Amino acid sequence: ELKNTSGLLYPPEAPELQIRKMADLCFLVQHYELAYSCYHTAKKDFLNDQAMLYAAGALEMAAVSAFLQPGAPRPYPAHYMETAIQTYRDICKNMVLAERCVLLSAEILKSQSKYSEAAALLIRLTSEDSDLRSALLLEQAAHCFINMKSPMVRKFAFHMILAGHRFSKAGQKKHALRCYCQAMQVYKGKGWSLAEDHINFTIGRQSFTLRQLDNAVSAFRHILINDSKQPPAQQGAFLREYLYVYKNVTQLSPDSPLPQLPLPYINSSATRVFFGHDRRPAEGEKQAATHVSLDQEYDSESSQQWKELEEQVVSVINKGILPSNFQPTQFCLNRYSDNSRFPLAVVEEPITVEVSFRNPLKVPLLLTDLSLLWKFQPKDFNAKHDGETKELGTCDDDMIGTEAIAEFLINSEETKVARLKLFPHQTGELHILGVVYNLGTVQGAVTLDGIDPSIGLQTGKFVSNGLSVRGRQDLEIQGPRLNNTKEEKTSIKYGPDRRLDPIITEEMPLLEVFFINFPTGLLCGEIRKAYVEFVNVSKCPLTALKVVSKHPEFFTFGGNTAVLTPLSPSASENCSAYKTVVTDPTSVRTALLSSASSVDFGVGTGGQPEVIHVPLPDAVLLPGASVQLPMWLRGPDEEGVHEINFLFYYESIKRHSKMCHRVLRHTAVICTSRSLHIRATVCRSNALEDEEGRGDNMLVFVDVENINTSETGVKEFHIVQVSSNSKHWKLQKSVNISEDKGICLYHQQDGKSSFYLTR
Repeated sequence: ELKNTSGLLYPPEAPELQIRKMADLCFLVQHYELAYSCYHTAKKDFLNDQAMLYAAGALEMAAVSAFLQPGAPRPYPAHYMETAIQTYRDICKNMVLAERCVLLSAEILKSQSKYSEAAALLIRLTSEDSDLRSALLLEQAAHCFINMKSPMVRKFAFHMILAGHRFSKAGQKKHALRCYCQAMQVYKGKGWSLAEDHINFTIGRQSFTLRQLDNAVSAFRHILINDSKQPPAQQGAFLREYLYVYKNVTQLSPDSPLPQLPLPYINSSATRVFFGHDRRPAEGEKQAATHVSLDQEYDSESSQQWKELEEQVVSVINKGILPSNFQPTQFCLNRYSDNSRFPLAVVEEPITVEVSFRNPLKVPLLLTDLSLLWKFQPKDFNAKHDGETKELGTCDDDMIGTEAIAEFLINSEETKVARLKLFPHQTGELHILGVVYNLGTVQGAVTLDGIDPSIGLQTGKFVSNGLSVRGRQDLEIQGPRLNNTKEEKTSIKYGPDRRLDPIITEEMPLLEVFFINFPTGLLCGEIRKAYVEFVNVSKCPLTALKVVSKHPEFFTFGGNTAVLTPLSPSASENCSAYKTVVTDPTSVRTALLSSASSVDFGVGTGGQPEVIHVPLPDAVLLPGASVQLPMWLRGPDEEGVHEINFLFYYESIKRHSKMCHRVLRHTAVICTSRSLHIRATVCRSNALEDEEGRGDNMLVFVDVENINTSETGVKEFHIVQVSSNSKHWKLQKSVNISEDKGICLYHQQDGKSSFYLTR
């Protein structure tokens, strides 16, 4: 006996069951039209008898029979299936039969390209009572969306994420990972950063659970390198998960090469390389030569001027010919400099690399034990045989000394530069590959109650949370795009950038220059005495010291009669280029002795540089030795601010194959103001006779005008002495200058004086 849902008993030969058996037999022999009629008839009888389970089965089979009829004489009755599903689920409470009916109906609808109806049918059966069934239905619904005539890609991805979530709740980790990975293909690169972060985070978690550590690292890496819009707390959680996973990876394979870390960002093109020691600060009255430092901004015009000065002095040294292998000295290499050649560095002199880091996260990053990664090939440039290449020798301090920064904190969304140094101890070829460091987070790095944690992190000691991983980042610099030949113009080709591949040459002398009592302001035409101190701080003697400038009329080291060993620079009598001496004790006549005459100053020829020899004792400066030389300065004739460039050139006594000379730069800034305007006229005086009675003497009339208009400058001038620079004439006496007071000139005043001029 069979009992329906209403509790009625069906006798074995009930007509409804006989019709159902007949329908099943017709269905089995593929007589679908007759089967449909029998199922349809049985359905009515079951409904009349309230046998809902049988009625739902008859509806289901009637719909299938209608679908399988050849030629499709009638449309597929989808409402039959919907009624059967509703009956199984709501009345009979049989979810297994309902699920079977849904899957069957969905396949029928998909075969008729009715993907939208199939997806809606599948989604309606999802519920909270079975995660596995809901995950299966959501995944099938997602495939319906992607197979439409106009694919609904975003709905596919969304339902795949829902399916992955339900698979994860059901404990099916592999299926969950597969669904999230398929959804990631849609969201990736579309700018939906929050969705990407969620998917990558889940992929990383599931991969780590399944011990797919490489996939887990890759997923967490993508979270960190994208411009995340997550709040700081969430970003901190992502970073900690990443560090934890990475630490597990490195512990499993401790001998593997250092991994590439995603944080912080490195702007490789902004990398700058400086060769040489840092500039010394000013000491008292001593002012060090400005030279070049990393703190100076690059100026292409100034760089070209220094190059022209160096070319001028090198051509003068080589008798007017610039050598074909001449390479201008470059102390600081950056994105704007010419990096097509291998730069030259000197052994035992530091190489400073400035690396620009950027923290894209809203939480601070702590880098510890930060240093450069390099490769070195020892090479003796005077020998035939070269040494073996030392790969990644960050610990081989015998060849290259490496300076490490113990702690380097980068605050949230901050761009910060780190200056890392290498100390070459041997000649050869150096290749700077990248940086190596420990990446970690700072304890309590999340902002709480509106208080920025970085305020408390400026003390120099940072508390790490103990979770850090060691890794590396490579410095990959792309050279300038080539655009010279036709082939280069029609294709995209880039030239080399060799700023990170210096050649370490033999030891060279190193000069430091200090200026003592060097003025910052002068009157136009004023002559002032200063001192220059030359110090050889290397272990090699230097020679052939010269200075070149485009303003040779501004300075001189004096004539051949100048004293090379001056008195103390602080002595007041040395502040003038002139010294007054009494020539005859019995008379009041005086003569002026000058150690720098007008012929010693260079002649400005429209900006053409002039090479001036520096008179060193014995023409050599020994290691550790220093010498002070007097320098007389003459204020430029035009008022205003003047920048005057000095390029000091020197060589080593021993000739080297790679580096022939070295240079030192200095820029002096002089502010000049107006002083006196002088006009002199001379006429022959037959009435005046000299001591021998000859009458070919002269009268000199001098008009002096105070043209200084600055209210803050010199308000008045006192003319107390006039002297002659002629070798054939001397000033005998003044006609109208008072011996006691002289001439006093105020603003815009002029004065006249006349003198006797005798042979």
